[in-house]
Amino acid sequence: MNERQLLEATRAGDEDAFARLTEPYRRALHAHCYRMLGSVADAEDALQETLLGAWRGLASFEGRSSLRSWLYAIATNACLRAIERRPKRVLPIDYGPAADPHDGLGEPLVESVWVEPYPDEMLGLEDGVAGPEARYEQRESVELAFIAALQHLPARQRAVLILRDVLGFSAREAAEALKTTPIGVDSALQRAHKAVDQRLPERSQQAVLGSLDDQSLREIVDRYVDAFERADVDAVVSMLAADGAMTMPPLPTWYRGREPVAAFLSADVLKDKRWRVVRARANGQLAFGNYRWDEERAIFEPRSLSVLTLAREGIAEITTFLGAELPLRFGLPDQIEP
Repeated sequence: MNERQLLEATRAGDEDAFARLTEPYRRALHAHCYRMLGSVADAEDALQETLLGAWRGLASFEGRSSLRSWLYAIATNACLRAIERRPKRVLPIDYGPAADPHDGLGEPLVESVWVEPYPDEMLGLEDGVAGPEARYEQRESVELAFIAALQHLPARQRAVLILRDVLGFSAREAAEALKTTPIGVDSALQRAHKAVDQRLPERSQQAVLGSLDDQSLREIVDRYVDAFERADVDAVVSMLAADGAMTMPPLPTWYRGREPVAAFLSADVLKDKRWRVVRARANGQLAFGNYRWDEERAIFEPRSLSVLTLAREGIAEITTFLGAELPLRFGLPDQIEP
């Protein structure tokens, strides 16, 4: 059945036809909701609300816009309602100043204020841009720095920037989705550009990774894995840029600079601990699942997921998301044998 036939069958109440009609869009819609909300769980909720809204509203879909545009309009408005109900999400660097490693770790924040990592395999995206009017490549638009910058925008500016610059909507399409005017969309987009450009690094992670050949990338991965598994603090720190940072959400505590990071690793993460590190991919960046040795069970257990942000001078940031469930979400094993 083609799209028109699936539409007719869905309007007649065929749930299977609706599932087939929306299936090609679900992964990209989920990624869209993640950009808006900065959370995998919130994105899942917004996607379910989107699909429910589409099912209930399909009888009123007249086909004046594409099905894709119509679904994105529903998803965007579901996300705008979600944003009204909860605080914005941030990374620790945006939450407070860097800490002194001798002061100890702060208590983890239990409320949902942190940007979450996103598995590359969930994106359902090809490289390149979504349309001729898009400003950002699809993988650029899920990098941690980009997602964090988006969360600082007012909700409607955020929606406009994603619709126009990531999805390639025209000003008219974006205005229809948000029930405003093309002039209003263009005005919001200009303000969003100014705010986001101030927060983004000079080069995206896609640009940095694209400048490395396969051998150079393998060397970075191998050095990082080897250094952590040998608990070699000096080797880890030697890979950092001079102002490199280490953050650990949901802990608000974070460190900047080689010496503070080295002091923290020596006193905590790599002190009297054995690790296994498994490569993953998150947010279009290098990522690693971290497994710590459990003496009683005699296995390595999942503990966290680290996402690396690279720069010309070395690793600009190690963002380690704490949580035993995270490696499993990224398709990594639930334990590693010795």
